[in-house]
Amino acid sequence: MNKIVLLTGAHGFTGRYVRRALELDGFKVFGLVQKDALAEDEIEADLLDLASLCLAVARVKPNFVIHLAALAFVDHGSAKLFYDVNLFGTMNLLEALHAEAPQVEKILLSSSANVYGNPTVSIVNEDTPPSPINHYATSKLAMEFMARTWSDRLPIVFTRPFNYTGAGQELQFLIPKIVDHFRRRADVIELGNLKVTREFNDVRMIAKAYSDLMQRAEPNSLFNLCSGRGYQLTEVIQLCEQLTGHTMDIRVNPAFVRANELKLLVGDASRLNQKLPQLPKYDLKDTLTWMLK
Repeated sequence: MNKIVLLTGAHGFTGRYVRRALELDGFKVFGLVQKDALAEDEIEADLLDLASLCLAVARVKPNFVIHLAALAFVDHGSAKLFYDVNLFGTMNLLEALHAEAPQVEKILLSSSANVYGNPTVSIVNEDTPPSPINHYATSKLAMEFMARTWSDRLPIVFTRPFNYTGAGQELQFLIPKIVDHFRRRADVIELGNLKVTREFNDVRMIAKAYSDLMQRAEPNSLFNLCSGRGYQLTEVIQLCEQLTGHTMDIRVNPAFVRANELKLLVGDASRLNQKLPQLPKYDLKDTLTWMLK
């Protein structure tokens, strides 16, 4: 195919799987990394430095762009940094692409299902009005609105991934924390609200969705990256108990309960499935089995 993809956040958890999916689909991938470029197919640039981005884009000459780089941990201590990276960093990237990549065919931006907040409907589709309740989600929604000002000049596709996980995700995230405790056969685990319901999709499905949407989605379109299957944390724990034969003392630590906790967030996958009917499906049991290994 010989077409080039510029992938931001290439060193991140998601970026590693997206690179693999793109390479399997025949693309040449250049990873944009903030520092410590490790190979010839990586290039250093800072999202907060427009000049470095312009130089990187001019050097790579991408046909496609997938923008994953973001500050993503909801409980990060710096509210300002969410906006610096997620909003203004994306704005710099789009400015650099407009200036230096007239050949670009598609730019895929990763937003977040967190923009929906605590919706009044049980299944969230792309037309559900956003109502973010934390700085991470607000920065992502602001990024979307900002990016739409470029829609007459750049071919942008928007995605809102729901929760996903997989091998290699950092232990500060919920499912890897639970899996790690079961793998170590710990006696006790402290968690927050056990009654929240989330999708816990497989990063391999998400990575393939990014690659396929980059190729097939129309500019200015929006897709929920979801499966439509939600789980309470108690169900996740029960699956891990079945897979390992191990049980733990589950304790709710009030310090881990967020004041503005999302209670239910499950997506409508109709639009995604219509566009990508062959997208691989993973049951949570499959994902947990993989992670436990």
